[in-house]
Amino acid sequence: MKLMIASDIHGSALYCRQMLEAYRREGADRLLLLGDLLYHGPRNDLPEEYAPKEVIALLAPLKQELLCVRGNCDCEVDQMVLPFPILADYCLLEVNGRTIFATHGHVFHPGNLPPLKEGDILLNGHTHVPANQDMGSFHYMNPGSVSLPKEGSARGYMICDQEGFLWKDLSGRILTI
Repeated sequence: MKLMIASDIHGSALYCRQMLEAYRREGADRLLLLGDLLYHGPRNDLPEEYAPKEVIALLAPLKQELLCVRGNCDCEVDQMVLPFPILADYCLLEVNGRTIFATHGHVFHPGNLPPLKEGDILLNGHTHVPANQDMGSFHYMNPGSVSLPKEGSARGYMICDQEGFLWKDLSGRILTI
């Protein structure tokens, strides 16, 4: 299975469209969204083409292909307008013999770990900064942000397949993380 992983759209129709173009180009089987889909949040500036209703319309046709976890900017009102579940705090995935604990990152993160086994992967967004770090007993990964990257990082996503993990910008260029 090929999985595309993205986070922190924050209501940007422009970058949601670019993310979905990348999803089609990648030929992934599923799109895992790590939260903060519609609202920009009080700490963030408005992203380009802030249009949450358009983001809903863009994501809705893919409801059977989406896996989502709740971000700190996602709430019950968002769930009322989205035809796919977004309010799970985390999901567990088995990929290439490893368990991935996927969450947004505002609750569980490297400073506040969920119950992980040796060799598990902690995957989250929230910081808007890509990461790929061996933490000793676990591995920490973050795709960065689709619409509001921080610390000079690119707008990007991750690909997970039988070969491993790749970080890419929205144009598909491989990033070194």
